[in-house]
Amino acid sequence: MENKVSFKVYGKFALFTDPLTKIGGEKCSYQIPTYQALKGIIESVYWKPTIIWIIDKVRVMKPIKTQTKSVKPLNYGESKAPYSLSIYTYLSDVEYQVQAHFKWNLHREDMSKDRNENKHYFVAKRMIERGGRRDIFLGTRECQGYVEPCCFGEGEGFYDNYGELSFDLMFHGFDYPDELGKDELHARFWRPKMVNGIIEFIRPEDCEIRKFVKKMSANPPVSVGLDEEGLLEGYCTEGVR
Repeated sequence: MENKVSFKVYGKFALFTDPLTKIGGEKCSYQIPTYQALKGIIESVYWKPTIIWIIDKVRVMKPIKTQTKSVKPLNYGESKAPYSLSIYTYLSDVEYQVQAHFKWNLHREDMSKDRNENKHYFVAKRMIERGGRRDIFLGTRECQGYVEPCCFGEGEGFYDNYGELSFDLMFHGFDYPDELGKDELHARFWRPKMVNGIIEFIRPEDCEIRKFVKKMSANPPVSVGLDEEGLLEGYCTEGVR
């Protein structure tokens, strides 16, 4: 079974930023989506603790445009005013094609009996056809997105014959404790290149630039998987009683 899925994601606005800058002040979006933002989108479509989504590549379909807005974010500083005025720079009218696949989370041994590749692949495909299980956001909560199935590479993209475009140092994603196997949170960085509209992401373990953020422990719900007492009550080999 080839557990790759492809989908189209689009929306009116997007704000892809380094999450360390999200606590306040002016915000300006990256020109392209981050690995972590795309991983969050496919996890909103379908996710189980059994699997880890890997983003393979993204194709930019529409021209990269920005639009500024005046916003009143909550004031986290010492000022007595509850709000402050800031200027946010969003990407506008965005559309991307994304290809991703999943692998098993080997740090969740309690979910080992749930490692059924066919099951997760076909559920993920159905969830893409239905637009996802949860709301889709393009980088931040106020940027609503929408997901549809597609064949990666189909249709005409604005940057199909553009050549190579480099973006210098950019946030890639987080190493979370439940995926890393350590009680630490790290941020990863890389230098992406877009070739004819397509950005091929390096795997998280291949990112050479990492920053330790803080100590953090994984706190998954206690589970013994299908051995959980009472989980299959009401079921028998012939079906539901």
